[in-house]
Amino acid sequence: MAHREFQLEQERFCCSICLDPLKDPVTTGCGHSYCMSCINTHWDKGEERGSYSCPQCSQTFTPRPVLGENTMLADLVEELKKTGLQAAPADHCYAGPEDVACDVCTGRKLKALKSCLVCLASYCEQHLQPHLQSAPLKKHKLVEPSEKLQENICSRHNEVMKMFCRTDQQCICYLCSVEEHKDHDTVSAAERTERQRALGLRRETIQQRVQDTEKDVKLLQQEEEAVNGSADKAVEDSEEIFTELIRVLEKRSSDVKQQIRSQQESEVSRVRELQKRLEQEITELKRKDLELKQLSDTEDHNQFLHNYPSLSPLSESTHSSSNRIRPLRNFEDVTAAVSQVRGRLQDILSETETEILQIVSQVDVLLPQPEPETRADFLIYSQEIKLDPNTANKHVLLSEGKRKVTFMFEEQSYSDHPDRFTGYYQVLSRESQTGHGYWQVELEVGVRGVDVAVTYKDISRAGGSEDCVFGYNDKSWSLYCGRNSYYFYYNSTPVSDPLSSRVGVYLDHSAGVLSFYSVSDTMTLPRKVQTPFTQPLYAGVRVNYDGATAELCKLK
Repeated sequence: MAHREFQLEQERFCCSICLDPLKDPVTTGCGHSYCMSCINTHWDKGEERGSYSCPQCSQTFTPRPVLGENTMLADLVEELKKTGLQAAPADHCYAGPEDVACDVCTGRKLKALKSCLVCLASYCEQHLQPHLQSAPLKKHKLVEPSEKLQENICSRHNEVMKMFCRTDQQCICYLCSVEEHKDHDTVSAAERTERQRALGLRRETIQQRVQDTEKDVKLLQQEEEAVNGSADKAVEDSEEIFTELIRVLEKRSSDVKQQIRSQQESEVSRVRELQKRLEQEITELKRKDLELKQLSDTEDHNQFLHNYPSLSPLSESTHSSSNRIRPLRNFEDVTAAVSQVRGRLQDILSETETEILQIVSQVDVLLPQPEPETRADFLIYSQEIKLDPNTANKHVLLSEGKRKVTFMFEEQSYSDHPDRFTGYYQVLSRESQTGHGYWQVELEVGVRGVDVAVTYKDISRAGGSEDCVFGYNDKSWSLYCGRNSYYFYYNSTPVSDPLSSRVGVYLDHSAGVLSFYSVSDTMTLPRKVQTPFTQPLYAGVRVNYDGATAELCKLK
C-alpha cells in the first residue's frame, strides 16, 4: 500500500510528455504542468497551424502563451528529489513505444522487468514478485523482456514449443513430436545447450580475432604516425641537404665568376697597355717615314748629303716575338672544365637517384608478414639477382649474365674501382634489398668452398683484414658451404649444419629476419637470424678455391 501511495505521489510530479520528474516546471492557463522544454518543443511542432493546445485537455491558446517557471512547484519537486523521487528504479517508469509492457498492469502499463518462457507473459517488478517468491513459479524460465513470446507457441496445437526437430531444423511442441514429426530426430533443451556451447566457442574465436585485429589497427596507426614523422623529417633533411648543395654550387659559381672577371680585367689591361705602346710606335714610325720622305724629295744634292747624317736612328720595335698576340682561345678551357664538373655531377646524381628512389619505393608500411613455409610461398618474394662487376675481385670470373661466379687463378681485366674487393675473392649484387626478398644459389656438385652472404654496402673492400671478409664482422652474415657441412658466420662465430647443393636466402628487412635454407625436395632451415637491419642489404658470394663455382638461380 505504501508502495502504491509512493507511486501515485510520483505521478503527480512527473511530466506527462516525457514521463520523468518535472524539470523547470511551468503551468499552462488550463492548470496542467509540464517541463518547460517539453511543452515548448510540443508547441514548436504546432507553430505552422498557428494554434497551441494542452497535451492533456486539448484546450487551445491563441496567441502562444509566454510561460514562466512555477517556483512553488519547482521547490516541491526539489524536496521530493531529496526524499526519493529520483531514487525510483527505472523499471517503474511507464512503458514507451519501444519498450516491452507488463502484461498484468491495467491502465497505463509499466515497463516489463522480465519475461517468462513458461507463462509466455512479461511482468513489471511488482507483478514479477510471485515468480520470485512462489516455489512452483520459481522453476519457470525468466529471460530479458521480449515481445516475441508468442513465437514460442505452436500455431497448430497452441502448445509451448519445448522440443527441437533436428531432421527439419525447427522448434516443435510435444504433440508435433508424436504426429507429423514422428520418427524424426527430436531433442529437448539439450540441443540449445549444445548449440549454446558451439556459439560460445565461435564468440570466443570472434572476440579473439577482434582483439588481434584491434592490436593490428593500433600498430598500423602507430606505423602511420611513424611513417608520417619519418617522411616529414626525410623531406626536411633532404631539402636542407639539397639547399646546402645548391649554396655550395652557387658559391662555387660565384667564385669562378669572380676569378674569370678578375682575369678578364687583368688581360684587358695588359692588352690595352700593349695596344697603347703599339699605337705610339705607329705614330713615331709615321713621323720617321715623313722625315725620310722629305729628305728623299730634296733636289739639292748638297743639302741631301748634308742632312742625311743627321737622321735619328730607328728605335727597336715593341712588337717583338715575346709580345706576339696569342691565339684567341679566351676562356674556353674554363667552360670545358665547368662542363666536365657538370658531367661528373650528373653521373653521380644519376647513379644515386636510382638507389634513393629504390629505397623510397621499398619503404614497408604493412604489418610483418608470416615467414613463408612452402616453395610457392617463397617464390612470391623471388628476386632476380645480378652481380656488380665493379665489386668483383680480379680473380673472380662473372658469367651467365652476371649470375655465375667462378674462382680463377688468372687475374681478370677489371679496371680499378673503389668498390672492388682487393684481398678476398668476393663479389656483391648490383641491387640492394630493403623489403622482402628470396633468392637461391646453386653450388657445383663435388666442389665446395663457397660463402653465400648478405652484407651492408659499407663493408671494407681494400686489403686482407677480417673487416673485409663475409661473416667476420658486424656488417655481414655468411653461410660457408664446406665439403661436408654448412658453417654459419657472424662476427667470426661459426655454427655447423648438414649440407645441400642449393642454398635459399629469405629476407624480411623491415621485420629484421634473415633465413638460410637448405633446398632439396624439402626446405630445411640451417640458420635464422633475428636482428634489426639499419641499412639496405646486398647479396654476396665468395669463392675460396680453384674451381669453386656458384650460380644465382633463375626462379620460376
